[in-house]
Amino acid sequence: GNTGIAVAFVGIHRGYRVIIVMPEDMSEERKKIIRALGAELVLTPSAESLTGSVNKARELAASIPGAHIIGQFENPDNPQVHYLTTGVEIWKQLEGNVDAFVAGVGSGGTLGGAGKFLKEQNPQIRIVAVEPENSAALLGQEPGLHQIQGIGDGFVPPVLDVSLIDQVVTVSDDDAIETTRSLARLEGTMVGTSSGANVWAAIKVAHELGPDKRVVTILPDRIERYFSTSLI
Repeated sequence: GNTGIAVAFVGIHRGYRVIIVMPEDMSEERKKIIRALGAELVLTPSAESLTGSVNKARELAASIPGAHIIGQFENPDNPQVHYLTTGVEIWKQLEGNVDAFVAGVGSGGTLGGAGKFLKEQNPQIRIVAVEPENSAALLGQEPGLHQIQGIGDGFVPPVLDVSLIDQVVTVSDDDAIETTRSLARLEGTMVGTSSGANVWAAIKVAHELGPDKRVVTILPDRIERYFSTSLI
């Protein structure tokens, strides 16, 4: 999805051939952006979730001489960049006044990297993982279909240190979509459904923690990539 768009952009500037593999039910906008950037797009059955895409990417990498697979689910650089940047930014801008950090689990990089940094600064900070209620791998569920693109890939990412997680909050499709719509109509914040899921979960955690607590979450995407979905 969005990682694929970023990789396609890098490929232009580095002169690389880029092949992006993703499930066929990803938004049409993402597919068009990737193709517009000159990358090749390979789609896998939606019923296989991200597992099918990962397997197909490995198959392609093994068959193409000189190919390198990014491996966002296994690459330690993924959480490391959030450890060095996202976590630091949150801590500095909030002057250490953080009671909980809430983030959806896709590749696990944001939650694992930023969460690790924040825990090192204050072990009392609650690290909260967000997953779709139909595909909560951290709770041992089998992969299921859902409409919250970007999280809930049906497996626990190897790159994610699950020992950092204090709580898992599951979010329904309806709650994620309605929260996303509310963010646009009430706040003028135009974001995607994973952002809506994050905000819904953050509000839940804020109610649990009570007054005068500060809960931080991430809005990782914008609404323009979801106009073809049921969000609009």
